[in-house]
Amino acid sequence: MLSRIERGLVSPSVETLERLALGLQVPVSRFFGDQARRTDFCHVRAGLGLVVDRIGAVADYRYELLGHSLSGNLFVEPYLVTLLPQAGPYVTFQHPGLKILYFLSGEVTYRYGAKAVEVAAGDTLLFEATVLHGIEAIHSGPVSYLSVVSTLRE
Repeated sequence: MLSRIERGLVSPSVETLERLALGLQVPVSRFFGDQARRTDFCHVRAGLGLVVDRIGAVADYRYELLGHSLSGNLFVEPYLVTLLPQAGPYVTFQHPGLKILYFLSGEVTYRYGAKAVEVAAGDTLLFEATVLHGIEAIHSGPVSYLSVVSTLRE
């Protein structure tokens, strides 16, 4: 019977699918997912991320794309952001999604709505990106951080 199901010669009943799932210790939904075609895997070697010229981006903020997600319902944008020496503060970033910032170097004051926090290398921020946010003051450089924005696909 299994051979006939695997070769598409017969369609199993729901009861048969439930028994197979129980025997394999997987949910029944596993039989219906096309996981082989719905997964992404990215490996970006150090220093080889794609430098993105973002239209409307803040001057002297360098964005290096570290991967991509093309499948599923979650869109993820991971960037290494480096502030070039002439970069200045910018506190009016605002966009959909959940944002995670992990600071790699430098010391800044980061503004999130009415709140301002002092941030240094090793610090992490996690917030809803629809609120105005950004670097309010640069205290020491160079400043670099990992920025990951996650949004649901429409």
